[in-house]
Amino acid sequence: MIDPELEGFLRMWQSAWSDVPPNAAVTVRRAVLERVAGETRKPLPLGFESKVEMVAGGARPVRVRMFQPSEGPPNPALIFMHGGAWMVGSPETHEQLASAIMEHNRQTVISVDYALAPEHPFPAAVEDCQAVVRWVFANARALNIRQDAITIGGESAGANLAAAMTLSFRASPQRFRGQLLFYPPVDFSHSRPSFIENAAGPLLTTAGMIEAMQAYVPDPTDRLNPLATPLQAADHTGLPPAFVAVAEHDPLRDDGIAYAERLSAAGVPVLLHRGRGLIHGYLRALSYAGSARAALNAACLWLREISEGQGVA
Repeated sequence: MIDPELEGFLRMWQSAWSDVPPNAAVTVRRAVLERVAGETRKPLPLGFESKVEMVAGGARPVRVRMFQPSEGPPNPALIFMHGGAWMVGSPETHEQLASAIMEHNRQTVISVDYALAPEHPFPAAVEDCQAVVRWVFANARALNIRQDAITIGGESAGANLAAAMTLSFRASPQRFRGQLLFYPPVDFSHSRPSFIENAAGPLLTTAGMIEAMQAYVPDPTDRLNPLATPLQAADHTGLPPAFVAVAEHDPLRDDGIAYAERLSAAGVPVLLHRGRGLIHGYLRALSYAGSARAALNAACLWLREISEGQGVA
């Protein structure tokens, strides 16, 4: 059963999208999400700040929004990729989440405004995220963050990109302390039971997920590339410890579980949060559902311990 506390959120979400037809242009969907996020955005907590930086070094300049304490010693940092089916979303649409993590852990969150599909299909978003990772590690001192306490994470499509970054930088000097993956899509099979059980959503449908994946990776030959579908990697050893959060009523539930199991089998410490009663996108319902807040609190606790070297799972 879906957590009853999510009912108010679902009513709000359905109302916000009620005038948007299923075949609406992606530009329309982007505008709606920005509007909804803007209407629910709260001021940053006292003692914290947000600023925009432009990152060079990749195929194009990449905008990032940094959320961090206004003063104090260098702190741990999370490089974060927003959700939105690789086609919509921005650091601003996910400001509530970034701000919550920043305040909970008193750490920097660097939110990446990566290139969106279908205008910029795979590997454009991957290349943007790679450029940001290199920039963060190279400029840690100037950014007032600890180079030895950098983690990577994301939500939904952003979690796919975060997982791709751990594979991309596995053998590099840029070493992530951990990976934080909220309901990640990691494969293109759509054959696991959750895609059937939760085909009609809410928030995300199986048909919508297939459409998004096809827009993001239109070339079928790229769908076996581990940087597009991290589950396809031949080897997952040596990747950073992972917190994998899934939602019981989400088409992507079993994708996340399969990835957690694959990481664990490769010797990667994994904490799997199963999201009982929760739905895809539940991090948008923090002000509605205690279970959503509890899930975020668990993730933040894990992230804080990983960043400080206090635990691995």
